[in-house]
Amino acid sequence: MRHGPGAARRVRALVQGRVQGVGFRWFTRRSAEELGLSGSVRNRVDGSVEVEIQGPAAAVEKMIEALRRGPGAARVERLRTQTLEPIAGASRFEVRF
Repeated sequence: MRHGPGAARRVRALVQGRVQGVGFRWFTRRSAEELGLSGSVRNRVDGSVEVEIQGPAAAVEKMIEALRRGPGAARVERLRTQTLEPIAGASRFEVRF
């Protein structure tokens, strides 16, 4: 496995707080696309938002920082991350329902 800022990295993030009904999924999709990341975002029934992102390590770190802030109306209280094995051929970012 390669390491460093350009190496592929995949992370699952669980974002808790006031993160539903505030445009968090759309903010996440836009941010991921701007950073060239693949993955997905979805609301969970417990009120949190689950995000999976994959791409260059430096871009993934920038995305994690964006998730900590969220869109203007959000209030992120907790962000937990889990490192996963990268998936070969992942190229899109999608909002899941």
